[in-house]
Amino acid sequence: MAYTTTRAYLELHLAVFLWGFTAILGDLIDLSALTLVWWRVFLTSMSLLAFIRIGSLYREVGWRKLLTLVGIGLLTGLHWVAFYGSIKLANASIALICMATTSLFSSLLEPLIVRSPFRWYELLLGVAILPGIWLVVDGSADSMNLGIMVGLVSAFLAALFTNLNKRYMGDTDALRVTFVELGGATVFLALLLPFFGTEPFWPDREIDWVYLLTLALLCTTLTYVLSLRALRKLSAFATNLTINLEPVYGIFLAYFLLNDAQELTPSFYLGTLIIMLAVFGYAGINRYLRRRTTSHKAV
Repeated sequence: MAYTTTRAYLELHLAVFLWGFTAILGDLIDLSALTLVWWRVFLTSMSLLAFIRIGSLYREVGWRKLLTLVGIGLLTGLHWVAFYGSIKLANASIALICMATTSLFSSLLEPLIVRSPFRWYELLLGVAILPGIWLVVDGSADSMNLGIMVGLVSAFLAALFTNLNKRYMGDTDALRVTFVELGGATVFLALLLPFFGTEPFWPDREIDWVYLLTLALLCTTLTYVLSLRALRKLSAFATNLTINLEPVYGIFLAYFLLNDAQELTPSFYLGTLIIMLAVFGYAGINRYLRRRTTSHKAV
């Protein structure tokens, strides 16, 4: 069956839905952000060994592209460290809503990195998110401001590595790309652990192992492959904007599972609503412009 744009959107939405659980799991796992992310990328890399022939990677991918993908993997690892750092410094809802700014960063980065045409409405929608972010900050305790800043860094890194993947992955198999990028992140973060990792390194609770395996296999291995496949069909901006639905799922779960609602004010939820309107507004504007283009061609 042909891999259509519709199928790409469906697979991406499945990945985003599963990503909605990652903030919950990150909050529940009793490890520092750096240690947690190392376990995540290590377990994910190990899960792919059965599907990857390591010895032939350099022949199938090429050294230059291999090193490029490893570099992108380092950015991915740093993105996750910042994301979980934001959760630890603030809470899951704050970290998730900060991720919604990826579309703003992507609207600026995609023309530069992917060299795609500049689209005025993408930048407009990205800027429209800013009042929502201001309300989110205003509706949060001052003690969470550092967590918000780290969350915005995480969003920028997410937009950056998504655009770099769009440009450089080409026709390389999604499993190979995932293994190379997250394998590179595993080695890179292992070098940082002695300097920045905090105790404990080994999860003390048995339930943490269950959470880690769920995070690695279901919410990383599967979702990373699905999102990379979808990225071949979709623009980096459309991908990042769809990923902005992650806060919808994540905040809904956090509301019931983590009691985050006790730490947030109505301003936070108003800001969230503005951000989500921008997300869905993109789909409507894009559909309208496609129909208009088609009707002009028909004439």
